[in-house]
Amino acid sequence: MNKLCNFAAVNKIIAMEHHHHHHSAQAQSLNGIFILSIILNVVFVLVEAGVGLWQNSLSLLSDAGHNLSDVFSLVLVLVAFRLAKVKSNEHYTYGYRKSTVLISLLNAVILLVAVGAIVIESIHKFSEPTDVNGIAVSWTAGIGIIINGATALLLMRGQKNDLNVRGAFLHMAADTLVSVGVVISGIVIAYTGWTVIDPIVSLIIAVVILISTWELLSDSLRLAVDGIPEGVDLKEIEQILTAEDHVKDAHHIHVWAISTTETALTAHVVVDDLSCWPEVSEHLKHELEEHGIAHATLEPETEDCHCHNREC
Repeated sequence: MNKLCNFAAVNKIIAMEHHHHHHSAQAQSLNGIFILSIILNVVFVLVEAGVGLWQNSLSLLSDAGHNLSDVFSLVLVLVAFRLAKVKSNEHYTYGYRKSTVLISLLNAVILLVAVGAIVIESIHKFSEPTDVNGIAVSWTAGIGIIINGATALLLMRGQKNDLNVRGAFLHMAADTLVSVGVVISGIVIAYTGWTVIDPIVSLIIAVVILISTWELLSDSLRLAVDGIPEGVDLKEIEQILTAEDHVKDAHHIHVWAISTTETALTAHVVVDDLSCWPEVSEHLKHELEEHGIAHATLEPETEDCHCHNREC
């Protein structure tokens, strides 16, 4: 029996080390991707803003402003990665992992402010239209399609497991579509001289940004107030707990996000035999981890002491 326990313990340690190595390698890869994305986008913002000022193009200037906010967002995500690595201490038992949620919320707010600025400038542009070089606008936005599209592709894999990375991916994907719209407006202006299309495209840009930001904002707000993370079904979690052998009931189930990538759970579990609890607990934690909950605290109770109106 001891040999089996030791063998199981060794396997568990190996699995944990493999998971830690995989997580560290993935984090290092994302760091490199974000640094490269920041450099590419800073260069493009400078080019786009310069051409926008030179050619009096509000659509280019508004897109450059949005791209600048995306650069700031990418920097904030890098900061979040660093803060998530800070070890726990006597004042912050989870370290600074929760800061990743707050940074995600801050990114969403920044984008909403950018939307407001674009809308105000677009309305002003309708009343005071200016001449725009459509060809210059199209070429500049075409460069944006390449840079934003490449950045979105780099972030595509990591966005499935992290709210901050998903936010950055959505922004880059939206920017790619926006750049396509700016190219179209530039061509229309070049061949028709209809400069009013410039503020119209700016308003479309604002709508696209708002749509892509809404999900990020709602998810960030939910996690900030300790709501259940996206993809976690409370009823399914309860079924996992109660389906285990020797488990009669589960209550006081609480699920919340420690960070944008880690989820925690606490629950009271009623069992028919406390001597079986070590095996039951280990198996339940493994099942919960398979469903995205890496930090589970389970408190055992017996049927004799459990009641509906009080705790043991």
